[in-house]
Amino acid sequence: MIRFALSAALALVLPLTVACGGKEDEPGGGGEPIAAGPQLDPQVVAQANEIYVQRCTPCHGETGRGDGAASSTLNPKPRDFNDAAWQKSITDEHIEKIIKMGGQAVGKSAAMPSNPDLMNRHQVVAALKEKVRSFARK
Repeated sequence: MIRFALSAALALVLPLTVACGGKEDEPGGGGEPIAAGPQLDPQVVAQANEIYVQRCTPCHGETGRGDGAASSTLNPKPRDFNDAAWQKSITDEHIEKIIKMGGQAVGKSAAMPSNPDLMNRHQVVAALKEKVRSFARK
């Protein structure tokens, strides 16, 4: 039973660690694992990773460089989360607001959509914010 629980926990966390903590030039690389931030439930981290892949990767890319498949059609271009100057200039609250309410909520592009389904999922939003922050931690 303990072996199964440990295996299940690793199955949730290991893909996220690989996706977030690989080398910059590897698929899913860039940044540190989400767990580098506040203590987050592994299931919440897995949910946030899935949301990032589904909703964020098309524009921001796997490594958070703003080079996703849809980015070439966007003006302005998606944010490069690896930009250390931007990371230092922005608060966690600002990132969380953009995640939940979209770009227009902070005077940025309407191309960054809102995610109203995340409004009351505070831990998932915190994990997504940590994912964004992780790209600059090299």
